[in-house]
Amino acid sequence: MKIVQAIRKLSLWAATLLLAFFLMQCKSETKTVVKVQVNETILKAPEGFSVEEIGKELGAVRHLTVAKNGDVYANRSVVKEGGKAIILLKDTNNDGTIDEQKEFADLPGTGILAKDNYLYASSNSGVFRYALNDSHEVIDTDNPEKIVDGLIDMGRDNAKPFAIDDDNNLYVTIGAWSDVCKDKETETGMMPCTILDSAAGIWKFKANKLDQTYADGSRYATGLKNAVGITWNSKTNSLFATDHGRGGLSFYSELFTAQQNDELPSETFYELKENDDAGWPSTYYDHQKGKRVLAPEYGGDGEKTSDEKFVDPLVGFPAHLGPNDVLFYTGDMFPERYKHGAFIAFHNQSKEIKKGFFVAFVPFKNGKPDGDWEIFLDNFAGMDLANPKEGDELKHRPCGLAQGPDGALYVCDDFGGSIFKITS
Repeated sequence: MKIVQAIRKLSLWAATLLLAFFLMQCKSETKTVVKVQVNETILKAPEGFSVEEIGKELGAVRHLTVAKNGDVYANRSVVKEGGKAIILLKDTNNDGTIDEQKEFADLPGTGILAKDNYLYASSNSGVFRYALNDSHEVIDTDNPEKIVDGLIDMGRDNAKPFAIDDDNNLYVTIGAWSDVCKDKETETGMMPCTILDSAAGIWKFKANKLDQTYADGSRYATGLKNAVGITWNSKTNSLFATDHGRGGLSFYSELFTAQQNDELPSETFYELKENDDAGWPSTYYDHQKGKRVLAPEYGGDGEKTSDEKFVDPLVGFPAHLGPNDVLFYTGDMFPERYKHGAFIAFHNQSKEIKKGFFVAFVPFKNGKPDGDWEIFLDNFAGMDLANPKEGDELKHRPCGLAQGPDGALYVCDDFGGSIFKITS
């Protein structure tokens, strides 16, 4: 009898634990995400966050920055007839609503940064700056100062995003215009790859020196196909960048399946030191295997590794997501877990995870990733990418990130032409 009673008590205890577990799971799931209606698009954000569309139909706004006075600047990669490259959104009466919009600059580009006493911006061949007054407003929009010019522009992957460190060093991405680096006659990888002489890396200049050329700079890091996301982290005193992986594995159907072409190589996130080599074009990173392998043009078959020493990424993301900007959050508005972590804007989609067009978050601790990356702001596409319906149309492609003086996060979209402000 005592044994039966003990079994009943144990069963009741187990059932109670099981019920509590399910309740906790349900509670967790209901708190994971909230849907935020922004015009016709429903964005998905963690509970406690709000999203506001502060600008729309702005054209191909690539990167953006927020000055100390709250003015929002975005750089366009394409200028319509009669338009200008840089757009300014201003809240003139400090009521939280954008009520003034201005345009200036003739050279379209990607990079833009308000830092100290200047607004820096880039075209597809150089970087220039505008002086700011004591109110953090541009003094003369018609006469920017040229910092560096003449950087290679081959028409593909030609954006020149940049970062500036605390010692006035300027780091400029110069992307490769080719997925691979092949000898046209032998169809094998070039050794050495001549593209690396002037592209596929990050070059270092001085932010406070005018009229520089290639000769005034030095190659800081190499082997990066196209590092569109680039930022300086003052906490770690180091440079971070996201790199676009190559394509074209489908040309080697005897080595790679169609699925492998869809899922590889990884999109990558690096912390970079001077003279680091990230391995392009002779290798690529495979996030599924968790290792770097030889590219097929250099004798690779998806398994072989290189004897050369290359820097490994901090994170390998699924292929083809298109990481186009990275920002380390330093504000106090968001919950503590976001402090010093990295937000990354993904500009495309992955067939592997059937997701795309989102802003991700990589938690950091002591200057290194701490835990798995996660989707922070989702559904910019405005449709179910796993099960698209007839008539579905892409709405937005997140591209640039910025942090406001109050700790708000800003995201710009170069497809729908919107700028979103995320608050907590």
